[in-house]
Amino acid sequence: MNKKFKSLVVSEENGKFIRKIVERNINELPAGDVLINVKYSSLNFKDALSATGNKGVTRNYPHTPGIDAAGIVVETSSNKLKEGDEVLVTGYDLGMNTSGGFAEYIGVPSEWIVKLPEGLSFKESMIYGTAGFTAALALYKLEQCSEVKIQGEVLVTGATGGVGSLAVAILSKNGYQVVASTGKKDQTEYLKKIGAKEVIGRDEVDDKSNRPLLNRRWKAAIDTVGGNILATVIKQMDYRCSVASCGNTYSPELHTTVFPFILRGVNLLGINSAETPMDLRLKIWEKLANEWKPYCLDEIYTECSLEQLSDKIDLILQGQIIGRVVIKL
Repeated sequence: MNKKFKSLVVSEENGKFIRKIVERNINELPAGDVLINVKYSSLNFKDALSATGNKGVTRNYPHTPGIDAAGIVVETSSNKLKEGDEVLVTGYDLGMNTSGGFAEYIGVPSEWIVKLPEGLSFKESMIYGTAGFTAALALYKLEQCSEVKIQGEVLVTGATGGVGSLAVAILSKNGYQVVASTGKKDQTEYLKKIGAKEVIGRDEVDDKSNRPLLNRRWKAAIDTVGGNILATVIKQMDYRCSVASCGNTYSPELHTTVFPFILRGVNLLGINSAETPMDLRLKIWEKLANEWKPYCLDEIYTECSLEQLSDKIDLILQGQIIGRVVIKL
């Protein structure tokens, strides 16, 4: 197919990384066996890193970021799909070293594709995107690891971010008593609107005492920030309870002792959504489309065009985005 389409392209020019909306030809896309006309994408922290030249995320430029995309199959050589199918893609290599969802078309392997579940629109699937999928996967693993039904306070750190906001909403939908931790206390009303029972300041989970253990409080936790906050949360976990680690916006480092693990039986669960096996991926998306779908999705996102996206990328890097940003293509 010889067709032009709009794409955000990041190029390296004189040591600087420049973002521009350009016209590309579909023939320039990677040789995936499925061509998708993208209707919506979403902005994640990893996208912003790719858009600013982080070689740990994207090795080669020029490049189009966007680790999430939802749209319609235009061409396929796979017998698992047909033209007109409504689909979504999150994770794998999309938007990292494969041309991503910040464009009107993507070409991907069929093995990366999830058919859009009944009960989800393109936009709703991208309000979730990788962030919502990650939050849901964290809850799934917490429940799988729990010896008994989780009862009591469940902590979410970095609660105004994309993963954090959706974790609060999904946990609340499932009947959990959610405590949201944030450095943005002016967003207390927002966090309570999406399901938090209590909002606490970041300082309450950023202990500087160097004590190996703190008073037990949390029955489960989803940590999106890492660093000393994750170390503090681990020290505050109750007996045989678990914390899911799925982000490093505060710091990628973790300094702790073995005492929470050997004296309280705390479990630290790593959440890697990008390489989730397809059978589990489908199960999580079905939950997000049905029993785990929050009532407050409309409270969690803002929408922008491809032309407005560059400003949003700057804001997410500055920690100034609340909830999710979806891009209408």
